[in-house]
Amino acid sequence: MGCVIVREGEIVMRAHNEAEMRSDPTAHAEMVGIRRLCEQWHTMDLKGCTLYCTLQPCGMCTFAAIWSGIERIVYGATRSEANDIYFATRHFDTEDFFRDSYKGSMQVTKGVLEEECMELYVGKDEPVPEEKKAKDPAH
Repeated sequence: MGCVIVREGEIVMRAHNEAEMRSDPTAHAEMVGIRRLCEQWHTMDLKGCTLYCTLQPCGMCTFAAIWSGIERIVYGATRSEANDIYFATRHFDTEDFFRDSYKGSMQVTKGVLEEECMELYVGKDEPVPEEKKAKDPAH
């Protein structure tokens, strides 16, 4: 899983999932990118930024984007195409957060380069490899 954060047409941060590497279940690509950029800029306000993700963000990452002031999220692989292993333990769809968030001005674009992004993930009807079953189901 990976993401980039863009401001004024320039990539200002790149990140990938570091959860297993750091033994940190919160180290999703989006969280790593948001944390590093906030540290780099010495701010919690990422107004004017767009978050690009390979997979629809989970609830934690969605709220981090909302609370950091990110104004737009663009993602490739969608919940409807990715295997339930990435979402099965979540009883909600993060699209609800986008729609119902108190930050209603956030723009969301989904399915961008979806086929290319889906090559990184187990598809909806594909069998889940054993090594993925043994790991955190969100990854």
